Amino acid sequence: MSEPNWANQTIWTGDNLDIMRGMNSASVDLIYLDPPFNSDQDYEAPIGSPAEGAHFKDIWTLEDVDLAWHGEIADVEPDLYQVIEAAGAAHGDSMKAYLVMMSVRLLEMRRLLKPTGSIYLHCDDYADAYLRLTMDAVFGQDAFCNAITWQRQSSKALSIRKYARNSDRILYYRMSKDSTWNQQYVEFSEKYLESFRYEDDLGRYNTQPLTGGRPGGSEAYGEFKGVLPSVGRAWAPPRREKFPPDAQRLLPGDYEKLGQIEKCEALDEAGLIHWSSKGVPRYKSYLSMREGVHVGDLVIDIFRVTGHEDVGYPTQKPVDLLQRLIAASSDPGDVVLDPFCGCATACVAAEDLERQWVGIDIAPRAAALVVQRLKDELGLFFTGTHRTDIPQRTDLGPVPPPASATNRHVLYGQQEGNCNGCLALFPFRNMTVDHIVPRSRGGTDHFENLQLLCGACNSTKGVGTQEELVAKLTAQGIRR
Repeated sequence: MSEPNWANQTIWTGDNLDIMRGMNSASVDLIYLDPPFNSDQDYEAPIGSPAEGAHFKDIWTLEDVDLAWHGEIADVEPDLYQVIEAAGAAHGDSMKAYLVMMSVRLLEMRRLLKPTGSIYLHCDDYADAYLRLTMDAVFGQDAFCNAITWQRQSSKALSIRKYARNSDRILYYRMSKDSTWNQQYVEFSEKYLESFRYEDDLGRYNTQPLTGGRPGGSEAYGEFKGVLPSVGRAWAPPRREKFPPDAQRLLPGDYEKLGQIEKCEALDEAGLIHWSSKGVPRYKSYLSMREGVHVGDLVIDIFRVTGHEDVGYPTQKPVDLLQRLIAASSDPGDVVLDPFCGCATACVAAEDLERQWVGIDIAPRAAALVVQRLKDELGLFFTGTHRTDIPQRTDLGPVPPPASATNRHVLYGQQEGNCNGCLALFPFRNMTVDHIVPRSRGGTDHFENLQLLCGACNSTKGVGTQEELVAKLTAQGIRR
């Protein structure tokens, strides 16, 4: 893992691919992204709203993506390439173009996440199936945790003959089993609270069975104060941790080592057994030991943005939803990245929860809105910066000058004297050292980012990437 090579509370304007390429590896704890959904729509903020002027197109064709990206994926991620090709065959060029755009960025996000990191990808039902396959190919199918469904609005009557589309999907993946997880809860319903109808000195409680279905030793089927467990059941008293601290102190120190009947007797002596009117023993389950209802993968208690929170930004998400995700998969002080930050809802939620954060958006209007919103939300606590440059990685260690004799000779040997563009054989003196990914687009001076090109290919490539050069040479018939 490495330290971030940027400051907390940073907002970037620019292509998130270039910016992420310049960010240190394994420097981010949590990524939330709410990218375009390939919804075949144009989005524009209402006139008069704080987000007026914000606009983005969510209509994709192969002309919208760099075809070189597809070649890059085919070369280094063959499984991912197959997913994209299959999506194109099943759904057409629009989905293929969309997944190419998403895939090259997801590969960078994988590099940026720490081994304990997690990622949430927000989408809807138009592309969620294809994105699920894409995420499986990038992060591994074992990294998948949940497909969360968020009901963003109540159902509306439609003139077409199908169910209303009123929900989004959030695909949750984690880098490892050691990834951060903090269980989240929602409040109990009134009906559930009514079930705690008993009360003693330790508080309100309901009663739970003192027996279980798992077979135990012969003692577990014996009599406890003249009562036998039901047929097929055995005495199964709860662990000490099931009770409030004051109740735990009433139990003997060796409670966990006792036999099943002895545990039942210890519970009864401590006043933790409730005897029904028919003489059936059940243990007391206290409300104080319940933190709430475990949050599930169906979210119906958080609604779309309304009121003062609404800044008019197209596709804005509620802060409460982002806070739930960030609280679950990060700790205070962790770094949260939103590479499609829009109006900065994830950044605001991260700040509220005392996380560090960084946001990226390609639209200049979005950056202005982000800065203003954060100033309004945080006041003097917003000390962040707005950047338009490409960060330079600091996690790869010191390097010799790119054009050093050592680099040139090693590269010439590796490439067997061939230009890495047109693939033609050239004398050593005709070769120039080139950055595969230009420094202006996040590339570094490290050896892994260097190659030798002939003068013509170097001129053709200019400030583009290697993939762009290959695409140009292929289109010109120079490289096949």
